[in-house]
Amino acid sequence: MARVLVVGAGLTGSACAALLQGATRERVSVWDKARGAGGRMSTSRSAQDAACTADLGAHFYEELLSHGILKPLSARIEGLVEKEGSCDYVAPQGISSVVKYYLRQSGADVFYERHVTHISLQDGKWEVSGKMASPELFDVVILTMPVPQILQLQGDIVNIINERQKQQLESASYSSRYALGLFYEVGARIDVPWAAKYITDNPCIRFISIDNKKRNIDSPEIGPSVVVHTTVTFGKEHLDSDPDEVQQLVLSHLESLVPSLPKAASVKCQKWRYSQVTKAVPNCPGQMILHTQPLLICGGDGFTCSNFDGCIESAMSLAETVRSHL
Repeated sequence: MARVLVVGAGLTGSACAALLQGATRERVSVWDKARGAGGRMSTSRSAQDAACTADLGAHFYEELLSHGILKPLSARIEGLVEKEGSCDYVAPQGISSVVKYYLRQSGADVFYERHVTHISLQDGKWEVSGKMASPELFDVVILTMPVPQILQLQGDIVNIINERQKQQLESASYSSRYALGLFYEVGARIDVPWAAKYITDNPCIRFISIDNKKRNIDSPEIGPSVVVHTTVTFGKEHLDSDPDEVQQLVLSHLESLVPSLPKAASVKCQKWRYSQVTKAVPNCPGQMILHTQPLLICGGDGFTCSNFDGCIESAMSLAETVRSHL
């Protein structure tokens, strides 16, 4: 039985693993450098109360709707541009619940805190190793991390990626931004008429969400939470700034925009160096094959676009290519 490794437990990686389940008899493993699933579709929890959550990540529908993972958005979002014929959804248990659902469906062996740094050829297989990850051999490796992180990998992969592929991968670009999660104690009141709001005239903040309200969570036993996303320009300007200074700067802008906000019990500041794809890898819809035998392939939103459909499109392309090679 061949061994397949998916690097990255974000939406593309988890959906790809789920698509491979049942379609092949191969043993699938998923490695991620983080402590939990989600990738950029992460859900953070309050340090004081794990039930108080906030989606700090990026923003098959029928299947997810039928299992209650997604529900139609009913809360008021100020400044949301609605497209004719489209429907917006929300994940009541947090956006990472979508990724966790796919991982459960995949039946894959999932390992966290495995930061892949080296990929090399060894006896016709891929030897994969890195921080907190002893070397293991796989017949197929699927890379779903942001494109710049693929180019940072060491080992034989450096010479396997040819010059044309390297130029294509290097042409991909991402925006950067910060996200703040503010967590409140039970009973705290946030009196604003909206569940979320797009900001158009602030140099720091682009989006504010009363996250529990947006996800239709109304429980007297859970404190509210607020999510703040910065503008792309602010993210770029402060990409290498001290996180504590960034947090205080964002909070000062937030106070001027929503002066009625109470003091949060705790705050989490998340930096997304690779937030959203601004330019995808050209001429590689969904994925790129780096090596055929054994198969080494990469994909993700960097090969499509940074939304749910883009990630699923890439996952389907990756899974189809893997199945055709096994």
